[in-house]
Amino acid sequence: MSASVGILDRDLAVSRRSTSAAVAVPLLTIMAAVFIAFFTQVAFYAGWPNVFSALPLVKSVLEKRPAPPPATGRGSSMKLKLTVGTKVVTATLVDNATTRDLVSLLPLTLTMNDLFKREKFGHLPRALAGDGEGARTYEVGEVVYWPPGPDVAVFYRHDGQTTPAPGITVLARVDSGVEAFSTPGPLRVTLERLE
Repeated sequence: MSASVGILDRDLAVSRRSTSAAVAVPLLTIMAAVFIAFFTQVAFYAGWPNVFSALPLVKSVLEKRPAPPPATGRGSSMKLKLTVGTKVVTATLVDNATTRDLVSLLPLTLTMNDLFKREKFGHLPRALAGDGEGARTYEVGEVVYWPPGPDVAVFYRHDGQTTPAPGITVLARVDSGVEAFSTPGPLRVTLERLE
């Protein structure tokens, strides 16, 4: 009798393990689906262009190591000189591939026209290298690249609107004097790198 009780106990233990495994797989699947749904909502509200653009961040969190710090090296101290008539405006360049490509074109003189009484834009001689999908929002004082032009623009006023797809790439941020661009009509602007 004791041998049969031992067999029953062993069979019951095996049965419990099989049931646990059978429940664990669907439970993990449900948990993964909930995580993906939650992450998709967070990504949407965070303004990421698509969920997949955040995958490096998710991977670093899952691997329990911090995400790499934002690039600050070469572009953080480089300056751009914008001459608007007799006024000189300086801006701090942002370090990205598009900015480096713009710097390779300098010095450059452009006729910049007004758009929506918020920005001056000028056509570039060629398209610049891109870093992917651009931003849809802007700040006053940003010098940006608009790929469809291809144009460079300086925002001197904010009207509460966003930029249409494919968005803009920030090239530089004006240190002071952005009001020089609010003059009505077209402006002749020379862009040069300050050493």
